[in-house]
Amino acid sequence: MADITLISGSTLGSAEYVAEHLEAKLQEAGFSTEVLHGPELEELPQEGIWLIVTSTHGAGELPDNLLPLYEALQETQPDLSGVRYGAVGIGNHEYDLFCGAIKLLEDQLNQLGAKRIGDRLEIDVLEHEIPEDPAEVWVETWKTQI
Repeated sequence: MADITLISGSTLGSAEYVAEHLEAKLQEAGFSTEVLHGPELEELPQEGIWLIVTSTHGAGELPDNLLPLYEALQETQPDLSGVRYGAVGIGNHEYDLFCGAIKLLEDQLNQLGAKRIGDRLEIDVLEHEIPEDPAEVWVETWKTQI
């Protein structure tokens, strides 16, 4: 099993690129990793470390490829007290629900007992043309808190 399971949710691919970039940085630091783009709940370990990277779609909504995971979490209510997670949201601050998708997912994870490691990173695509850049800076601190 991977030390860190990276979960990405993306509509246009930005979150996938960020997740893959973070995976490379974590591997350089000696972690074993696995990246899953829009995984089903059954594919995820029910304990360990998850690193979630998601963009926000529409009016603060989850991307289509993460919606089945979110709905499965709501319906089955698994015990995630053995999960610790990191959270990276990608959005546009001109929208009312900036980074709304990561906040939705975090609320659900917290209700199921998961605990966040460190601070959530919210990347504004209007301020960061290359979202991998702020993510790379953030992961340097995040990995020390694991």
